[in-house]
Amino acid sequence: MFYTKSSLALGALCALSVAPAMAAPDWAKAPGRTITVFYPGVSPIEWITKGTEHGGARAMKKGETCASCHDEEAADMGKKMVSGQKIEPKPIKGKVGAIPVKVQAAHDGANLYLRFTWKQPAGGAEKMDKDNAVKLAVMLEDNKIERANLSGCWETCHQDARTMPEGKDDKKTKYVAGGDLKSGKFYDLIQWTSKGVKHDGYVADKRVMEGGKALLEAKGEKKGDEWVVTFTRKLGGGEGDISMAAGKTYNLGFAIHDDHTSGRYHHVSLGYTLGLDAKADLTATKQ
Repeated sequence: MFYTKSSLALGALCALSVAPAMAAPDWAKAPGRTITVFYPGVSPIEWITKGTEHGGARAMKKGETCASCHDEEAADMGKKMVSGQKIEPKPIKGKVGAIPVKVQAAHDGANLYLRFTWKQPAGGAEKMDKDNAVKLAVMLEDNKIERANLSGCWETCHQDARTMPEGKDDKKTKYVAGGDLKSGKFYDLIQWTSKGVKHDGYVADKRVMEGGKALLEAKGEKKGDEWVVTFTRKLGGGEGDISMAAGKTYNLGFAIHDDHTSGRYHHVSLGYTLGLDAKADLTATKQ
C-alpha cells in the first residue's frame, strides 16, 4: 500500500479538524465545600444597603462580606423568609427555606469544571415554570464591580426588576448599576436547565442569556433523590465571558430554581471566591 502526497495532506487535515474529547476531572480529587443556598425573599441590594432595615449594612461599608456574617446562618435566614416571617409578602406553601449543595471545582489549564450536588427537597408548590423542574445558574465576576466581592450576585438584584413587588416593568430583568461590557463591569452568567437547554450570557446594564463563547457543556441528571449538575467552561471566551487564569481569584455566586419556580422565587448563595490554583473559598486545582 502506498500514499500520495495529496492523501497524506488530506489525512493530516482531517486529524487536525477532530477536536480532542473533554476529559472530566477526577471529582474524588477535586476540592469542594458545602454551600447553603437559601430563599432570599424580597431582599434586593437596596434593602441590603439600607442601614435602617439591614443591620449588616454598616459592616459592608467597613468591607465585611455577606458570607463572613451569614455563611453559618443561611439556613435559618431562609426558614424565616420562606415562611413569611421576614421580607416575603407572598409565602409559597410547601417550599423549603434552604438547600445544602456540595460544590467542587477543577481545571486542566484550558477549561474550568464546576460540579454541584444536592438532594431534591420536598416540593409541591405551584409550577411557575412547567418546562423545567430545576434550573441552576452560576455567575462569575472579575473583581471589576464595586461590592461584588462583598455581596456576591446581589449587585444584580434590584427592587424595580420584574417579579419584585415594586417592579412595574415586566421586561426589566437583573442588571448592574453602571454595568458595562467594554469596561468589564458585568457578571458572566451560565445556566443549565432540566429541559436540557444551556445558556451562556451576562448581566451588565441588562441580562442577556445568549452570546457567550466560553460554555462548552452543561449537563445534569437526577440519581435517586440526588441532582448532579456539571459545567465545562473555557478559561477564555468572547464578549460577555470573563477571561480566567491560574493564580487568580474571582467572585462566584449561584442560584437554584427548584420545584418548577421562576423569577425571584429561587434559592441563592451568598458571594464566595473561586481561585484557580489560588487560595479562595473554593479552589480549582489543576488535574
